[in-house]
Parts: sequence; structure tokens; C-alpha cells
Amino acid sequence: MKKIALAIATTSILSVSASTQAAIDVCVFDILGKSGEAYKMMQDWALAAKGWGADVNLLAITDEQVADNNFKAGKCAGVAMTSMRARPYNKFVGSIDSLGGVPSDEIAKRAITFVSDPRNAAKMTTNLAGNKYEVVGISPLGSAYIFVRDKSINSIEKAAGKKFAVLGYDDAQKLIVQRVGAQAVLSDISNFAAKFNNGQVDMIGAPAYAYKPLELSKGLGTNGVMYNFPVLQVTANLVIRPEKFPAGFGQKSRDWSVKQLPKVFATIKRLEAEIPAKYKMNLTPEDKLKYQKMMRDGRIELTQRGIYDAGMMSVLKKARCSIDKANFECSLAGE
Repeated sequence: MKKIALAIATTSILSVSASTQAAIDVCVFDILGKSGEAYKMMQDWALAAKGWGADVNLLAITDEQVADNNFKAGKCAGVAMTSMRARPYNKFVGSIDSLGGVPSDEIAKRAITFVSDPRNAAKMTTNLAGNKYEVVGISPLGSAYIFVRDKSINSIEKAAGKKFAVLGYDDAQKLIVQRVGAQAVLSDISNFAAKFNNGQVDMIGAPAYAYKPLELSKGLGTNGVMYNFPVLQVTANLVIRPEKFPAGFGQKSRDWSVKQLPKVFATIKRLEAEIPAKYKMNLTPEDKLKYQKMMRDGRIELTQRGIYDAGMMSVLKKARCSIDKANFECSLAGE
């Protein structure tokens, strides 16, 4: 009997060992597939993950909804995608991308570092419909700017009635477009740029990261411009099913992601610098203030509607006002 028990125990140990060593599939959304910057960073992460006890197999996916659906269906144990798409998994983290909430790289760095701190580990995990999820990495993709096909659309008032491509699943975009009186044209990441380039829409919002791969110069043509004013910070989230990974994996991954921030922001600055100066249009101080007030009103409304996390709104306001104490919002309550 002892020999049988020993044999069963040995088989069990070997089975557990084999299961822990099995490759873990992680879906990675990148519009350029394996040649994109996001996928390349995830390759570095996968290499680091070996040191945390996980053998990761990356699956490049160029359609973000497909990546999300595969994760929901259990085909991937983790998924890397934009936080706008990932927000339902973790509203606290997803609110970093709020309208006007992060107007500079420095504030983005502070917010991501704060959120990733071990003291906030409990907020990185959520339970939804009986499933446990954990955000194990936050990476900036850069500020989103408004691109217009006609530079005569140089103020909020002149945006009225114009067609603006918005991501159908992001209520924040739909709200701000509604507030400026523009006409929202529901789109997704796979086709919003094409609609801009072929004239189906007059305006889009996008980070510098998208300029070259999505050939936005075609839409800008000889008469288009980019408002040189950030409307939000676009970030990517890495979400996993923690039970598929070794214990303690999440915090090790978040710590690694924070260490990558200087390199990531350097890449963002390089991509922004590659956009020709002829396409960059500065707004008047009056219009900047109008945008800031409009976005603040939008954040408050979206927080009241439960789309943004109130705690994160407070964190971001403190970060903004620590850098720009003279900002009009610093003396106002509401966030």
C-alpha cells in the first residue's frame, strides 16, 4: 500500500509540475501585429515573466475586439489591450484615461506609478460574474490629440455639425462629441482611421502612435491639422486570470512595468516628434480654457454615471494641481 501511495503522490507531483510549466497563452492587441511597438514590449515582458515562474506564449491579434473575446472565452489567460476596452474589468485603473484627466506625461507617470504601488494591490483585482481578474501592467501609449481634415475647424464652435469618429464602446468619447455639437459616427479601432482618410468623417482623436501606421497624413492632406492639445492619455492594460499564473506574479509584473516607463515615454516623444510641424496647430488660450472646462464637466458627469472611478478622479486632480497650482480647477470642489 505504501508503494501505491508513493506512486500516486509522485504522479500527482509530476502532474502539477507539468501544469505549472505549460505555456500560458496571452493575447496581445497591436494594430501592426508582431511588428508593432506594443507587441515588442510584450516580448520583453514575456522574457521577464520566465523569472517570475511563468512560461508565456504571446498571440498577436490585430483586432482588439477579437483579443477581448478570446480572453472572455478562456482562450487566453491574459490580454493586453487599450484601457478604454479594458475598463469594464477594472474601473479604477481604466479611469486613468479620463477626459483631460492626465494632460501631460509627467502626470501620467505619477498616476501609473501610484496605481502600481504594492499598497494598491487590492484595487488591481476584481471579481466579475464569478471570474477573478487582475491588472498586472499599465503602459502609456501617449496623449490623444484631435485631427481634423480642414484646418478651418479651429475652435469648439466650428466643430458643430462635423462628423467625428468615436469608438462605439467608449461613452466618454460620445459624450464629449455631443458636448461640442459634432455628429458622432460609431467606429472601432480597426476602421476609424480609414474613415478619416477617405473623408467619411471630418475629425478623429488619436495618439501620435497611430499617425504613421494608420497613415493619417492621407486624411490630413494639404489642409488638415492636429490640435496641439492633449484631450486624454491613452494607456494599455495587461489583464490576467490570476489563478493561471504563479502566486505573487501580479505585483512582480506591475513593478517591472513601472521600470519601463522612462523607455516608453522616450518612444512616445520620438513618435510625436515625427509628426511634421506643418500639421500641428496651437489653440488660443481662450479655447484651451474652454476645452479644459468642458472636459472637467464631462469627467464629473461620467463619474456620476458610474463610468469613471471617483477615487481615481481625486488622485488625478491632486496630481494635476501639484504641478499647476494656478489651474482654475484647483480651487473648485467636485472631483
